Amino acid sequence: MVAASYVVLTYLSAAMGLSSGVIQCRLSEALCVLPYFMGWCAVPGLAIGCLLANLLTGGVIYDILFGSLATLLGALGAFLLRKFTLRRVRFLLPLSTILSNAAIVPFVLQYAYHVPDAWWFLCLTVTIGEVIAAGVGGVLMSFLLERYKSVLFK
Repeated sequence: MVAASYVVLTYLSAAMGLSSGVIQCRLSEALCVLPYFMGWCAVPGLAIGCLLANLLTGGVIYDILFGSLATLLGALGAFLLRKFTLRRVRFLLPLSTILSNAAIVPFVLQYAYHVPDAWWFLCLTVTIGEVIAAGVGGVLMSFLLERYKSVLFK
């Protein structure tokens, strides 16, 4: 379900022209907080969802592999924060996703898609997109999930 949700939200982002290119704002990146609430099972779900989304939206092999790696690392970061209370880490949950994508995706854009922009510029644009999608979206999702966790995560 996690992987399918990631794919559907990526397709929705692609339909709006937001999911690929120099400036990326995938709605699916808001799901990066799920490992905190769901545990380990959400980690491979997010990575597989990213892999499928990149594959189905026409990504090249380096994007499929390294983009999925960035999502996997981000999901692992949220999972590792499980031992802390949500109030203390709510705004840190998407940080690993933002940082892993900011570190990996610019190289993918340069080497796989031959984007001529400077690495630092690509880091900036990817970070901005991730702050919007994973940061704002992820924190908003954590508020919703916290509110309904007794129903959703028995």
